[in-house]
Amino acid sequence: MNRKTVFVGAAVGLALVFAGGMLALRANRPAEATGPVLDRTVLERSHSATVGPADAPVTIVEFIDPACGTCAEFYPFVKSLMAANNGKIRLIMRWAPFHPGSQDVVAMLEAARNQDKLWPALEALLHSQEQWSPNHTPQVAAAWEQLKALGLDREKVFADMASADVMGRINQDIADGQAVGVKATPEFFVNGKPMPSFGYEQLRGLVDEAVAKTSK
Repeated sequence: MNRKTVFVGAAVGLALVFAGGMLALRANRPAEATGPVLDRTVLERSHSATVGPADAPVTIVEFIDPACGTCAEFYPFVKSLMAANNGKIRLIMRWAPFHPGSQDVVAMLEAARNQDKLWPALEALLHSQEQWSPNHTPQVAAAWEQLKALGLDREKVFADMASADVMGRINQDIADGQAVGVKATPEFFVNGKPMPSFGYEQLRGLVDEAVAKTSK
């Protein structure tokens, strides 16, 4: 299945569903000081999964934990930003598995990526968090149940989960997240610039600013 089709889909209208939760999100995440543009070589590693044109003028780097409820809520919003700026945004996905047990699920997603199924696998898990991560407690066997419909080779998935290649990608993401000060998920950087504070409109503002600069 085409990655762009899977990722963009019909997501534009979905972001509005979550607007009512904005106040709660703001209450649960601390404000962050506006920081300088960070080292993009640390943020944008070549091993990371991406969607969108490689030469897009705007790059969003997202640190995500698949067991994070707020990550699931932001996912359609990020898709809507990409759809609204067709061809101008590239998304780079980085892992920040803060929940105990989440790293194993991340390894499963990376193993699905080896079979070219990362994006549908990620969407399936974000959509079904309550089934495989009750009370924010990830369960690998339950997560696999949510992915069975994708036609993945189970034996290869579980073998790849323990491979040096998969573990190396995850460990690099964790180290880079620590280096740039990621303390909660989701965390976003737009062309290397962190959000001034956490929220839908703050992310949209950074994206709009970056898009405007490329249009001059």
